[in-house]
Amino acid sequence: MTHFKSLALAAAAAAILAAGPARADDRYEIFNFGKLFGSPPAGMGYVGSSSPIGRQMASVDPKYAPGTIIIRTSERRLYYVTARGQAIRYGIGVGRDGFQWSGVKTVSAKKEWPSWTPPSQMLRRRPDLPRYMPGGIDNPLGARAMYLGSSLYRIHGSNEPETIGQAVSSGCFRMTNDDVVDLYNRVHVGATVYVLR
Repeated sequence: MTHFKSLALAAAAAAILAAGPARADDRYEIFNFGKLFGSPPAGMGYVGSSSPIGRQMASVDPKYAPGTIIIRTSERRLYYVTARGQAIRYGIGVGRDGFQWSGVKTVSAKKEWPSWTPPSQMLRRRPDLPRYMPGGIDNPLGARAMYLGSSLYRIHGSNEPETIGQAVSSGCFRMTNDDVVDLYNRVHVGATVYVLR
């Protein structure tokens, strides 16, 4: 690296620091660590962050077929079954009190960098929300979304890794962008999803 390039990099770093603390939505653009998740809309590069609850292999009831997703709301964990009795366990954020649910759904669609249209029920509670948001780094659905049947619920990414392991959503299941990309690449449309309390 030339002396001039070194000076330019030092000046850029000083300018970032002088600008004050980064907003939550800035940190992903400034600190470009981790792996890229494809190209979000408008050609923006994007890097996610790892989950505060790391992925790991776990045992599950062998009655669940490979390719199945099991969500245990009380544990705040999602299991992707890789073989009879074995699964990858991910940390997730779940619905807050009054918004948790259980049942059996199927993955009806998968989308990369999904757009978001808040449902009418949510807009009644939060009239300040936008009526539509294109996909991208500021979108609350994150890098990937897996839609659950014809319901309003999804398994989706999040730009707020600090919320993983908490009950914070309106019934959807959120993962870090790193984890949701990993799961998205494994799951097929039509997969069964068991949501258990």
